[in-house]
Amino acid sequence: MQLYAAAESTNALAAAAPERGLVVVADHQTAGRGRLGRAWETPPGAALTFSAVVDPVVDDEWWPLVPLVAGYAVARLVRGSVKWPNDVLLNERKVCGILVERVHVRAHGGDKPLAVVGIGINVDQTADELPVPSASSLGLLGFPWDRTELFGRVLHDLRMWLGVMMSEPTTFVASFRGRCDTLGRDVRVDLPDGSVLEGVAEGIDDHGRLLVAPPRRGAGPAAPGLLEARAVAAGDVIHVRAPE
Repeated sequence: MQLYAAAESTNALAAAAPERGLVVVADHQTAGRGRLGRAWETPPGAALTFSAVVDPVVDDEWWPLVPLVAGYAVARLVRGSVKWPNDVLLNERKVCGILVERVHVRAHGGDKPLAVVGIGINVDQTADELPVPSASSLGLLGFPWDRTELFGRVLHDLRMWLGVMMSEPTTFVASFRGRCDTLGRDVRVDLPDGSVLEGVAEGIDDHGRLLVAPPRRGAGPAAPGLLEARAVAAGDVIHVRAPE
């Protein structure tokens, strides 16, 4: 384990010399990164920010589940929900962001893929320390945690649910669906190529992809399955409207 009083990015430090089981923790992160290249900083002593290097030990087709595992593990622990793919919400407010990056190391004469799982949880931030109005912290929402205890519990649960995903991926996905707050909502998805997809979050397939059906037309919701849905493997989701 590597501990830092301050670090620009725990993911960058972990990815610089990745090895299975490495955990990098920073009390103060000054140049963290979120999805789509967004900056993410944390004030000293107020958040839990760390990156863990894990070996998913799954075929490439199941790799998209790794980010979902991280979000699910944290959401289940703090009794929140997940906005697909892995933003953790409490009372509709974001309390945790996760960034998973794939890296390669040399092993047995070839390349071995590992995952750097970066987790940032808002633990004790005050309202004026939060980056956006839609965010909150566990303390502000009435769910106080000791950061050291939370760190140990998150690491334990992350490893446990990675194990479930590795051995029974469809069982994990079924559990994830039950905690995903995105299903049934009208959504806007900002895709990695810069395009935007709008529609209804109709489901999640067995590989963790979000199924977005075309927007509803006319009065009342469309019957599930009648409109062809597009499977989205990566993107940034905005909840436009709650489920009807």
